[in-house]
Amino acid sequence: MPLAATGALVAQAAEARTAVAAFNVITLEHVEAVVAGAEAVDAPVVLQISENAVKFRYGRLLPLARATVVAAEQAAVPVALHLDHVQSDDLLRQAADAGFSSVMYDAARLPYADNLAATRAAADWGHARGLWIEAELGEVGGKAGQAPLDAHAPGARTDPDEARAYVAESGVDALAVAIGSSHAMTSRTATLDHDLLHRLARAVDVPLVLHGSSGVPDGELTRAVAGGIAKVNVGTALNAAMTRAIREFLAAHPEAVDSRKYLSVGREAMAETVSRLITVVRSGAGPDGAGTPAP
Repeated sequence: MPLAATGALVAQAAEARTAVAAFNVITLEHVEAVVAGAEAVDAPVVLQISENAVKFRYGRLLPLARATVVAAEQAAVPVALHLDHVQSDDLLRQAADAGFSSVMYDAARLPYADNLAATRAAADWGHARGLWIEAELGEVGGKAGQAPLDAHAPGARTDPDEARAYVAESGVDALAVAIGSSHAMTSRTATLDHDLLHRLARAVDVPLVLHGSSGVPDGELTRAVAGGIAKVNVGTALNAAMTRAIREFLAAHPEAVDSRKYLSVGREAMAETVSRLITVVRSGAGPDGAGTPAP
């Protein structure tokens, strides 16, 4: 089917008080696994390519992007393409022509005023070309090999008053908020600040995004969706599933040299992870509004 638009999928999820899952992909096996996992539970999904993934692919966006576009167009469910954690203006300017409907422009490393100015310029440029722009305020941490940020460190959490002003002045279409998760977590032990999330949801009029969701337990994820998160980003969970499956296969088959054999088990493990996490984030709020973990 035709490529879906990230903004439309997020808007539909927000209207239904649920969330759309967005998965970061690095290889073609990641792409195929995300599509297969979404098809298995008949749900829309967002495929994300990050700036770090582009760097891994020799700095070339188009080879993986074009393969991702074809996989999305051949999927049996709506699939959107999103360019994630973009700091390079040159990479930003490749997005629209490469099939992406959205970009997360990442200026969170900058002081507030510089972040705002850079994001405003990116949003203006992107909107003129039909791109949906996501930004981040606060510091989720854990990117580019850095240790996960202490969620209680000064400036780590997103301030609701600052978020209100930032959204209004930057013109972004969605805001990634720092409420206790961290990128690159391999254990699901993060505890989210749900009171802060509720205050953020009241403060801004754009959809909220949760980054670093691989480290967030199921119950915390469903509570976050019930509290206003409309897009849930996942990356490390796929890499962990793939690596674990391949390690187990090679340990059991030390003679194996055909990469298709171990890549296929890694791809299947990722697809199962995708299906499970989509089910979690789409499971909705429980009767007490706190969220009910999916089985």
